[in-house]
Amino acid sequence: MNNLRVIFMGTPDFAVPVLEKLITNTNVILVVSQPDKKVGRNQEINFTPVKETAVINGIPTFQPLKIKDDYEKIIELKPDLIVTCAYGQILPEAILNCPSLGCINVHASLLPKLRGGAPLHHAIIDGLDKTGITIMYMDKKMDAGDIISQREYIIKDDDNVGTLHDQLSQIGAELLVDTLPKIIVGAINPQKQNDAEATYAWNITREEEHIDFNKTAKEVYNQVRGLYPFPKAYTIINGTELKVLECFIGQKDSEFSSGTICEINKDNIGIATKDKIIYLTKVKPFGKKEMAVKDYVNGLKKEKVIHTIAE
Repeated sequence: MNNLRVIFMGTPDFAVPVLEKLITNTNVILVVSQPDKKVGRNQEINFTPVKETAVINGIPTFQPLKIKDDYEKIIELKPDLIVTCAYGQILPEAILNCPSLGCINVHASLLPKLRGGAPLHHAIIDGLDKTGITIMYMDKKMDAGDIISQREYIIKDDDNVGTLHDQLSQIGAELLVDTLPKIIVGAINPQKQNDAEATYAWNITREEEHIDFNKTAKEVYNQVRGLYPFPKAYTIINGTELKVLECFIGQKDSEFSSGTICEINKDNIGIATKDKIIYLTKVKPFGKKEMAVKDYVNGLKKEKVIHTIAE
């Protein structure tokens, strides 16, 4: 497998373990990533995590602004296989038809569930019991290609999008290495996806970050952990944004209107939902760092907050 000429296409942290496994087990001849971004006050160039890994390992990189308009370099290299993982752009048909063994994608869901760019977030927000990794042949349609292999992950009650990210990135890397030998010798039986069972995980919008306390406590809890550590759920208290990072569900049913701040305790703040009280334990006030609620409460004028409505 070390002679397998592979082009890898990926961008964020999630894709790094996949690239590292490919570097160890195959001949990665090129890494394609999204363009670097300028960050900070001094607008310094910040390499994508995938490019950084490629540079450390002495692998050439290619970062076209629009892959659909700039892909000849990939075609000229005549790779045996192209592997993508969270690359961030739709590949033109010329690339899909280029490698002798095809183009495969490492996707963070059990397709056809959660097609799209934010499957990690939606797996938790939607309250799924399990998710996983799918390795599939790439198709002109988004995440709709034939399934080569899958591996499940049972979502824990205390998982957030950060822990799920770390778990699935490792599972994806391991599943890819287990699957590649079968692809090389043709010992696979790709399965077509059932489009009728497809669901979608579109990128998170600002509106989806806003907590609606008219939902059940379980739905709010899933939203909070499905958006932490990025981009973070938020509510509005007395006209000021408060990002909610961690919380838990109380046992008793709520007697208050949804959104009512009904308790302010030493270590938590209780807010009524559709059915129960949800208790905030870690927050990020606007313009400040993340903190435990006990630190937030210390600077709070309780009499101006208790029994007001979190919007």
